[in-house]
Amino acid sequence: MSKAEKLEFQTEVSQLLKLMINSVYSEKEVFVRELVSNASDACDKLRYLATTKEKLIKDDPNFKVQISINKKENKISISDNGIGMNKKDLISNLGTIARSGTAHFLKELSESKTKDLSLIGQFGVGFYSAFMVAEKTKVITKKAGENKVWLWESDGENHFSISETDDTNLLVSNRGTKIELTLTKEAKEYLDKTRVENIIRKYSDHISIPIIVQDGSEKKDETIEPVNSASAIWTRSKSQITKEQYKEFYNHVGQMFDDPWMTSHYKAEGKIEYTVLNFIPSSKPFDLYDPARENRLKLYVKRVFITDNCPELIPPYLRFLRGVIDSEDLPLNISREMLQNNPVVSKIRSSLVKRTISDLKKKLLKERNSYETFWTNFGPVLKEGIYEDFEKKDSLLEIALFKNSKSKDLITIDEYIEGMGKKQNDIYFMTGDSYENILNNPSLEGYKSRNINVLILDDPVDSFWTSSTPSYKEKNFKSVTKGIDDLGKLDGKKDKDAQKDNKSIEPLINLLKENLKDNVSDVRISSRLTDSAACLVGDENSMDPQLEKILQQHNQLNQNMSLKILEINSGHKLIKKLSKMCTKKENFSEIKRISSILYEQSKILDGEKPTDPALFSKNLIDTIYLSLK
Repeated sequence: MSKAEKLEFQTEVSQLLKLMINSVYSEKEVFVRELVSNASDACDKLRYLATTKEKLIKDDPNFKVQISINKKENKISISDNGIGMNKKDLISNLGTIARSGTAHFLKELSESKTKDLSLIGQFGVGFYSAFMVAEKTKVITKKAGENKVWLWESDGENHFSISETDDTNLLVSNRGTKIELTLTKEAKEYLDKTRVENIIRKYSDHISIPIIVQDGSEKKDETIEPVNSASAIWTRSKSQITKEQYKEFYNHVGQMFDDPWMTSHYKAEGKIEYTVLNFIPSSKPFDLYDPARENRLKLYVKRVFITDNCPELIPPYLRFLRGVIDSEDLPLNISREMLQNNPVVSKIRSSLVKRTISDLKKKLLKERNSYETFWTNFGPVLKEGIYEDFEKKDSLLEIALFKNSKSKDLITIDEYIEGMGKKQNDIYFMTGDSYENILNNPSLEGYKSRNINVLILDDPVDSFWTSSTPSYKEKNFKSVTKGIDDLGKLDGKKDKDAQKDNKSIEPLINLLKENLKDNVSDVRISSRLTDSAACLVGDENSMDPQLEKILQQHNQLNQNMSLKILEINSGHKLIKKLSKMCTKKENFSEIKRISSILYEQSKILDGEKPTDPALFSKNLIDTIYLSLK
């Protein structure tokens, strides 16, 4: 045996281990589930590798997971004859955590009163659950195709050691991994064979590799039967699978620990054959908004695991799906590169998207309240498809739910259209950063007063899909903050009345244009406003204001916002008074100051900061002071 090399855990690992060791978490039995799950994954990876390198498993082709209990030495071990690890793998897999968002998760977990440690599997770090029950942990491993056997040891403090060992008898095969735990006094219940078998039946029955449990009481020639069913759950008929078994598999394959919100299990037959067992979670996965937008579906070919990262299998807007796709038509030796532009994968993807949207539509029609909960969790992600997937755009819009100005209830666009007035031809919407801010925006006043509903779009993704989606079922989408409003046509206001208002206030408009020429592109009378004096709107062909903000925040657009149009309410008492003041030149400086306040106040109501906060404050104080004379 070589001299042990002592290494330090990554900071996040040390934090996690402290949580594990000091945990009062009641269901510590999950460590069996996590270690068996890792052993199963190791076998799956080698099975896939062996499709092109058959010699790797020639001496031991039958995969298995073996649990050995040694009451005398107070030890339990979980062994597999899977792919195994070398020194580099040990350091990266058992010394660091690569998943993004882990630091934030650990901070929340350490501050939480409940400390739901069962969630650690969601981060792919289930191995560390061993430290809830072990005072010392050993990992003996040999990578398939390599000669060296490695020993990893740790007592859960800040360090671990790695050394090379010559003792191949420590493994159940000429390859694979054995995890040996020296249990704490409080964890002696896991030396009971029946207890361990019950845990396996509870959590791991779905695993397709045989799981054997031994405690030394077996006879030499005795054949030990697997504790689990050892058949891939998706290959069984639905009638043979209980709700609890579906949940167990969902927790395993999805690394989620809630109940599945929706389960979809079916076999597609025809030109191509494949089996689907997919789930939609009840809660948001921690990495739902990770910039990588990776999916978590596992691809199998004839029950052989291929990959759990196949971007071609589903579009990013369905990345919340968890589960398995098992193809009968792809070759077993297919590489990840060959999956790109593969016609079979493309057909599976198309069918899978269509089926998922169809299932969601059924849920929307039959279980509205439940669907609204789903939409709250995953609606913003699903809406990414409206601008990314042109073919499915209308189908996605059909199942989309939206906030609106008339009520707090979520509605579909079809429900919006049903509630439109006879003269209304367009679907009105407004984007922004929050429902309350949008609802209180002056631009909505005219629509509210005329009982015209407006879709309130407060997700960042809304600014993208509305910019690329001109219409739905022959109804145009129209932003209430862009272009000239058509409220006059909707309420029958005559054009000559508007012309009369415009003529009487024309001197003020010209003066405002002059005063604000560097800040706005135009000044005009608005029928949008009923209570407020002024508001800012965009030109008909301008970029959505919320999209403009988002792009600026990500440095994808020049920081100088495009000039907007200032609309004024000709019936407002302030505008009327300013209009009268225009008849005397001595009032022009005061009008200039007030026009600047009107502009900056309109910016604030749009969620922006004043151009010059100091000048805005001075103008405001001066105006208040003069009003008190």
